[in-house]
Amino acid sequence: MKGFLKGKRLGIFGKGGAGKSTVTVLLANALAARGYGVIVLDADSTNEGIHRALGLQRAPRPLLDHFGGMVFSGGAVTCPVDDPTPLPGADISLREIGSKYYAVSANGVVVFSAGKVSTMGAGAGCDGPVSKIVRDVRITGLVPEPITLIDFKAGFEDVARGVITSVDIALVVVDPSVAALMMAVRMKHTVELMKAGQRPATGHLDNPQLVDFANRLFREARIQDVRVILNRVNGAPTESYLRRELLKERIEPIGVLPENHRIAEAWLKGNSLTVENIGLGGVVDALEAMNTMHREIDAAQPTTQSFIEKEPTNDKRTGYTRPQ
Repeated sequence: MKGFLKGKRLGIFGKGGAGKSTVTVLLANALAARGYGVIVLDADSTNEGIHRALGLQRAPRPLLDHFGGMVFSGGAVTCPVDDPTPLPGADISLREIGSKYYAVSANGVVVFSAGKVSTMGAGAGCDGPVSKIVRDVRITGLVPEPITLIDFKAGFEDVARGVITSVDIALVVVDPSVAALMMAVRMKHTVELMKAGQRPATGHLDNPQLVDFANRLFREARIQDVRVILNRVNGAPTESYLRRELLKERIEPIGVLPENHRIAEAWLKGNSLTVENIGLGGVVDALEAMNTMHREIDAAQPTTQSFIEKEPTNDKRTGYTRPQ
């Protein structure tokens, strides 16, 4: 059912080279073709070029600039590990933010970039502030309840930083490799532990209010489930093997993308991904079908905003009184 996906944040995860950006682009196009409002948030702080795959000539200016830069260079944006409190002013309206911070594809997909440390030079610091932007930013003014697709950087680091707390569904892209299979399994286990009550590491935080807020983020996490998409599958034997290995962990892929030289060529030349959306329509169907499974969870799930309204403090968004 279409209503389930409206307003959802879908995080696309995977090891390096698995095809996260490919899935992000093709899924964005498939969702737009179904009539959804779609936002793509480029959360990869190092790789570049997803705007070209979406048919755009220019990359939007990073939101990191809009929010004042990284704390390591005197800016306002902190790392969520050291400072788990929300990013001030994270609710953005397209009507208010300058058009330089976003771009719109021919089929209406709105593209944002969280930030790129690759442009900052050696010694700029870690990309934790980029992760905080990704975790907290909310964009309005496009259509009611747009779907946000978040193209994360390779690996597990953003998950370890707690960014997954603001994602509704984690989509793990699995290519034919042991590393990709293991990432899918690790992601499933991580989400299961979170839902069972696991809390984040807070031993480095001296302020009890910060510890409390970090724990609240995990208690009130949006994450509902993990789904897997197979990519770069070069034949039936490979697909069968991947499915068998995933089934050992009770993971059933919701889509398969075959190896396609046109996709590789598009990324090589910086061209738009115009290949047929093989398997992506089925992915959208599978995601829409999650409505029945999660409707009760959605209704019961508390949000950070509801917590704030119950417990107003000196900082109305964070529940944290900053030291002077």
